[in-house]
Amino acid sequence: MRLWPRREGSSLDLLVVGLGNPGREHERNRHNAGWMVLDELARRHGGSWRAKHKGQVADVRIDDHKLALLKPETYMNDSGRAVADAVRFYKVDPDAILVVHDEGDFDLGRLELKFGGGLAGHNGLRSIAQHLKTPDFLRLRIGVGRPARGDKRPLADYVLSNFEPHDNADELIARAADAVEQLDADGLERAQSRVNRRA
Repeated sequence: MRLWPRREGSSLDLLVVGLGNPGREHERNRHNAGWMVLDELARRHGGSWRAKHKGQVADVRIDDHKLALLKPETYMNDSGRAVADAVRFYKVDPDAILVVHDEGDFDLGRLELKFGGGLAGHNGLRSIAQHLKTPDFLRLRIGVGRPARGDKRPLADYVLSNFEPHDNADELIARAADAVEQLDADGLERAQSRVNRRA
C-alpha cells in the first residue's frame, strides 16, 4: 500500500474513479454519488472534462500531486472496462486507484475510506476487480441509506432514485470530496482516522 511518492513510470499520483451511470435521468441518483463527488473535485480544482477512456476525464493538481478524475460512461455494471483502459494509459497500479461509490449498507451520510476487501454485492466494484484481476484498490464508500420502513422498493430501485431534499446531498457530496482531499494530503491511515466516523 503506497501513498506517496509516485511510482516510477507513471505520470500520475492517483487515479480517482467515480461510479455512476450516464444520462441526465441519472444525474441526481443515489447510485451516482461517485460522479457527483468527482464533479465537485473538478469544480474546486479547475478540472475540465473531456471524453477519454470510455468515459469523461479531468486532470487536476492538488498541492504537488497530479490526479486524474474518471467518470466511466460504460454504465455501472461494466465500469471495469473504462478503469482498465485508464490504468493502461497512466500505468498506475491498483494501490494508486481510488474508487468512489455509493453504499446502500451504510446509513445516509456515513463515509468510509478503506483498501481492498469484499465487493459487498456492488456490481461496479465487481467489474473493476475483474478487470484489474484484484480487489486490492482504495475505496471511498458513501452511505446513501436504504428504503425507509414501509417503502417496498428493492434496494436496486432505491439507489437508482434521486436524493430527496431532506437527504442534504450537497453537504454529503462536499464531505466526500473533502475525504478525497484528505487522503491525498495525509495518506490512508491518517485520513481514515478523520473520515471513518459514523454520521
